[in-house]
Amino acid sequence: MWRSPDYAMSTTSNNTLIKAYQETEYLVTQGHSFVLRVDTSSPELAGLYKAKGASCAAFITACNPYSNLLSSEENAKRQANLAAELKRRSLCFFAGVGQHPSGNWPGEPSFLVIGLALEAAKNLGKAYEQNAVIWCGADAVPKLVLLRGV
Repeated sequence: MWRSPDYAMSTTSNNTLIKAYQETEYLVTQGHSFVLRVDTSSPELAGLYKAKGASCAAFITACNPYSNLLSSEENAKRQANLAAELKRRSLCFFAGVGQHPSGNWPGEPSFLVIGLALEAAKNLGKAYEQNAVIWCGADAVPKLVLLRGV
């Protein structure tokens, strides 16, 4: 998940971090290119649900655990591990990136995972040490789901 450019657990308020997550654009870049925005219905996602016979999805990353900025190489390894986990579970997923419009924080490679139930999304986010995930129910409206006190 994207972090505020001035992020530090000791100095940035929870509200600032949550606002940054809410403002971030969650771009699906593979196959079906479109942008997800928190609390905004996505007709593209609804169409993807219909095509895949799904009623939910999650947008998740393995990058920058608990808001600790890692090198591109470390993040790439983490993302590869997440991709392997998704494949092991036979889940349908598409590459993406979470990027705040300000561009003050590097975009985080991510995946849109089709058919991932809320509890499974939360568990996966926790396993990859994330503060939050984006989860979309049958209404195709992305929601910010906090996984820990941020």
